[in-house]
This record gives sequence, structure tokens and C-alpha cells, in this order.
Amino acid sequence: MYTVAVTQDFIANHFLIGGDWGDENYPHAHHYVAEVRIESDTLNQHGYLVDIVEIEAALDEVVKYFRDSMLNDKPEFAGLNPSLEHFSRILAEKLLAGITPPGGGALTVKLWENDTCWAAFRHPFG
Repeated sequence: MYTVAVTQDFIANHFLIGGDWGDENYPHAHHYVAEVRIESDTLNQHGYLVDIVEIEAALDEVVKYFRDSMLNDKPEFAGLNPSLEHFSRILAEKLLAGITPPGGGALTVKLWENDTCWAAFRHPFG
């Protein structure tokens, strides 16, 4: 199985809803790091799983949409707690819409909220 990965950091704001999480219930920022990993046993005609430039461009667009925004105000989070888990899934779905990997495999977004905490979502394709 081949794997290619790209990371990018950005800042976004949110506040948690539906429970008592102390300071997390109030608007605050996180310095996120999105780690995008694509796995497949198929390479394209150029010997790439997916061209890194294509992954970087898709990630740039998705990050630009969320950067410096209030996640709670985004339609993707309507009715959802803007948790790290939901955010990693939303990023994975948006990224897969902008990337065309060959064959079958999976795209995983591992989203770091700080140096020690992350959540991930694995989205199969093909």
C-alpha cells in the first residue's frame, strides 16, 4: 500500500455546545494542524498516488475556507457540536471532493488541536 501525506496549520475559532466543558463553552481559537494522508495500492500513469501539488492545492482551498473563522457559524456545523471529530470528518469530505486518487483506498485527515490532542477521520474511496 502506498501512502502520501501533506500537512498544513491554521487558526480557527469555535465554542462547544450541549454540555458543560468550562472555558471550551466560550469562543476561543485553536492552532490546528491538518495532516492529510492518502493510501492506495494504485499509482497513476506518472507513478504518483496523487500529485502532492494537487493535494496541497485542495488543502489550501479547504483551509482558506475555515481559517480565522468561527466554526459554529459555518453551515457544515449546523446542528453539530464543532468537535475535533466532526471537524476532521468535514475536512476529509471536502478534500476528497477536490482530489482524484486512482483505484481504491482511503483518505485520512488527522486534525491536531494542540501538541498532544488529535482526532482523525478515514474516508474510503474507489
